[in-house]
Amino acid sequence: MRIVLISDTHGKHEELGTLSGDVLIHCGDFCNGFHNDGAHLAAIDRWFLEQNFERIFCVGGNHDFAAQERHSNGIPIFDNAIFLQDQEHVFDGVSFYGTPWLPDLSRWAYYLPDEERKRKWDLIPNHTDVLITHTPPFGILDLPRSGRNVGCPYLRSIVSEIAPRLHCFGHVHASAGRSVQEKTTFVNASVIDSNYVVCHTPIVIDIDR
Repeated sequence: MRIVLISDTHGKHEELGTLSGDVLIHCGDFCNGFHNDGAHLAAIDRWFLEQNFERIFCVGGNHDFAAQERHSNGIPIFDNAIFLQDQEHVFDGVSFYGTPWLPDLSRWAYYLPDEERKRKWDLIPNHTDVLITHTPPFGILDLPRSGRNVGCPYLRSIVSEIAPRLHCFGHVHASAGRSVQEKTTFVNASVIDSNYVVCHTPIVIDIDR
């Protein structure tokens, strides 16, 4: 199964062109939170329709106020992608689980304080093959330009226990890339840099079905 990973497009998804594979995953921040505008959702949903995949999965990010508001009101986020918020979707025998929460940014979308966030992580099934979050786990591809790790330590603990085959996320633009640790491939799929310039190509991962 060919999985294509992107994150943190911030309204600049068109610059990625047309992508193809089996599964496309967007790890959040498809909107620009500085301008809380539902038009961003419509624009990327149209772009999703143009992509060549059997499934497209998304989670929210801290910029995605419009998505959080729609979901809380029971309004579908996308027509052309599957929005996962503490949900599992099994496709072709592979378990995908998406959960958007993050620490520290109390005035942003999908922030939860420690205890509430820990309860969300506890919902992740032990059999998850592909875990999709917006925040990184602490200490893995989570260094911004400040040089201070900003990932979630509780998420790191849960991921160590579950050992998914792939854990993908974004959020920290300066740490885009991949790292393999024990049984898990970790991918920070941010496509923009710290100046919000698209400078990274989507990351492609092949896993067995």
